[in-house]
Amino acid sequence: MFVPRTRESSVHRLTHCHIGLVLLCLWTSTCVTIWRLMDGGSWTQQFQHPAPKPVSLEGRHRQTNSSPTISVLDIMGISHEDMGISLDEWTSLQKALDWQSPDKEITQLNLSTSPVHSTFSIVGLGDSYKVGEKIHVIITARDHNNNLKPYGGDFFQAKLFNSKLKASVFGEVVDYRNGTYSVDLLLPWEGQAQVSVRLVHSSEVVQSLKKYRESSFPRSHYKGYFEGPGPNGERISEVVECNLKWGPNGSWIKGNCCCEYKDIKKGTVWQCERPKTLSCDNWVYHSSGPLENPLNPIEKKLFTKKLTNVALTGDTHIFVHPNTTGIGSMERCRPGLKTPVPAGFYLHDIWKSFVCNTKRFSPPEMGNCLKNKIVYLMGDSTARQWFEYFEQKVPGLRRMDLHTYHIGGPLMAVELKNNIIVHWRMQVAKIRQAVVALLSRAPDTTVIIKSGNTAGLKNIFQSDWYALQLNTVMREMFRDINGVIYLDVWQMTSCHYLPEDLHPGPVIIANEVDMLLSYICPT
Repeated sequence: MFVPRTRESSVHRLTHCHIGLVLLCLWTSTCVTIWRLMDGGSWTQQFQHPAPKPVSLEGRHRQTNSSPTISVLDIMGISHEDMGISLDEWTSLQKALDWQSPDKEITQLNLSTSPVHSTFSIVGLGDSYKVGEKIHVIITARDHNNNLKPYGGDFFQAKLFNSKLKASVFGEVVDYRNGTYSVDLLLPWEGQAQVSVRLVHSSEVVQSLKKYRESSFPRSHYKGYFEGPGPNGERISEVVECNLKWGPNGSWIKGNCCCEYKDIKKGTVWQCERPKTLSCDNWVYHSSGPLENPLNPIEKKLFTKKLTNVALTGDTHIFVHPNTTGIGSMERCRPGLKTPVPAGFYLHDIWKSFVCNTKRFSPPEMGNCLKNKIVYLMGDSTARQWFEYFEQKVPGLRRMDLHTYHIGGPLMAVELKNNIIVHWRMQVAKIRQAVVALLSRAPDTTVIIKSGNTAGLKNIFQSDWYALQLNTVMREMFRDINGVIYLDVWQMTSCHYLPEDLHPGPVIIANEVDMLLSYICPT
């Protein structure tokens, strides 16, 4: 629940849309925030930089050669009004999500993007640079025959880093839709710096990801357990297949075959095959079942590890000299600030924000910051990491025994001396409408949306491309709502030296929470 601000207490609701494992499962099992776009035509120009209008790969508005007209909402049988957005907002969201794909399905592996033959180079590579300057990097995508790709749509990620200094900064890749890409990398520290460009997914893999996202193929399976009296009075149990009802006519199963359980608030419908003996009222619980891989043989080859998340060769090392000009932001953290690219950088494992003036919080400072506050953390297991971090660091904060499963929650921790309460709950469906309603009746409430993070697994079930698309949805959905703060932790996990993981390492969580507290208790 939300508690309005009073003289004695200030309330901060911290919200986090589903990402990582839960989020990436949701694109097959719920209808919260996934949209389908019509594919545009493909560019066929030869190498000519720059030719078509550039397109950012990180969720900015994209220039398209055809307007997307069909969305997954049409498939699901719900309207943009159901999502709490206007038609103009919906159109803007579609444009932001546009991503080029091949104009036809690729049936030969050698025509796909090759991480071996694709390269990058620094334009006008010099002997040295100064802190605060930028380098311009060109990425050239080639297929396995070493031919320039005639279209874009590859998913590249780029960063600048120094392992010894534990320093890194994110770079936004721009797609020119003709087989070439570029990225500008800021030089925020002095000393050695190394460029890294990775091919996360080829455009052909993205084509498959889009195809199966838009299909009703049930990659995630669930089991429903029914118990009750049998024909002879003895107690029996039955196990059947269950899944989300997807689309106006159902999805994974047809006909009047099923028991349906509708969530009145969200409007989503859960379907289970009708038990042979027991009635629908005898449903007790459900559990996750197996995953089913829909890929055909050529698609499976495109998803192999040797072609996924592979570093490209190119100009890598540069030296950066000091500069008298300062770098960073002294702006007081508050709602309404824009998130630049890069949003900040790591140095000695400490994140320096370019959005606003963040600081490191000691455990006593964390307790003082949260004094007389109720914190609602709503989201998946990466939001639960924040709860666990508070639990470990805030002096005297203790978890209450709610007799719930520690992974699924809900969870609550309290600190009586300073009147601190922290909640974590895994439920954020239709959160935009709830946030708008909350801010209309309690405008002093602080609402913070945490973006998703890179995950590590990059397959048909979990892919950073899916997470990136959903990050774009979240950013667009909350872009123009006054009082909402969007924390972009995608950049923080994408450029860090730790191996990508669904659950970021402790040093990343510490920096994320410091950013969070800098908004709650700005300096």
